[in-house]
Amino acid sequence: MQTELSRKLGAEHAIFGFTPFPAVAAAITRAGGFGVLGAVRYGAPGDLARDLDWMEDHTDGRPYGLDVVMPARRVAGVTEADVEAMIPEGHRAYVQDLLTKHGVPELRSGEASGWRITGWMEHVARSQLDVAFDYPVRLLANALGSPPADVVARAHDNDILVAALAGSAKHARRHAEAGIDIVVAQGYEAGGHTGEIASMVLVPEVVRAVDPLPVLAAGGIGSGEQIAAGLALGAQGVWLGSLWLTTEEADLHSPALTRKLLAAGSGDTVRSRALTGKPARQLRTEWTDAWDDPAGPGALPMPLQGLLVAEAVSRIQKYEVEPLLGTPVGQIVGSMTSERSVQAVVDDLTRGFESAVDRINRIAGQES
Repeated sequence: MQTELSRKLGAEHAIFGFTPFPAVAAAITRAGGFGVLGAVRYGAPGDLARDLDWMEDHTDGRPYGLDVVMPARRVAGVTEADVEAMIPEGHRAYVQDLLTKHGVPELRSGEASGWRITGWMEHVARSQLDVAFDYPVRLLANALGSPPADVVARAHDNDILVAALAGSAKHARRHAEAGIDIVVAQGYEAGGHTGEIASMVLVPEVVRAVDPLPVLAAGGIGSGEQIAAGLALGAQGVWLGSLWLTTEEADLHSPALTRKLLAAGSGDTVRSRALTGKPARQLRTEWTDAWDDPAGPGALPMPLQGLLVAEAVSRIQKYEVEPLLGTPVGQIVGSMTSERSVQAVVDDLTRGFESAVDRINRIAGQES
């Protein structure tokens, strides 16, 4: 399952696997794919360095990448405290009311929030890059569009390809103009931040818009047959995220959340601003319902919403409060019905791909 792009990056399969878990990213790479570690949850550069050291020891010299979240435009001098001060008290009260309603215990004294997405802050993302450029990272992906021009230039100086996610052909063309090397066409079905155009429509539009730049198909892809469809639409690989959440190597720290994912159907997700302030597909829960309720105050823009709900999300996860417990995940969740190793998932993907190609070849042969 190779393409020109996967060969260029030294991967056996054109499977690019995004994950916040180092063990999953390393396992994807060892299985012949291209593991991409999400950096947004790392607040301290030392924590990221520790996990990149671990990646180095567990990828057998094979290629891997890093995914950051940073805006294209710089906002100088804005601190986390400045952002915190912008959060209205009414929104803080709304969070507290939700937690009280569901009996969510408080964190113990001195226990810090484990889910504080300061990685949305540009100065944090830049500190992550200062660490990453000391490692043999082959790909730098940005989930908020094109990184700032100086970051793109610095990556290229380090022989690192740069990828950016796009939800429309218009966005994709902007990436091409910004000097991006790879566009990830992420459709409506995808988990996390996503636009409103479905993958089957989006991928060929983006391929045409940025030709000859390589495109990765993302959203609604969780089988080898769906990979074959993405490549048939012109993509040079696929970008998979949700599929790894129920792998044995994933570190969700929550048996209850794993059970919810395994039980969920493809219609049990929703695009909601509840988590970050930007529309992100996630499991539908009473938490998302509350933030999407017209009677509520509504979600704040990024990064205010993420900072507002950080402690609440940590408490919900720690105490596994099931009515509120969720996670970003795509519509492919309906096919995630068992816990398997990353290697088993990749093996299944490659078998499904080969089966789909054989089927198409038979059809083509009958018509010739």
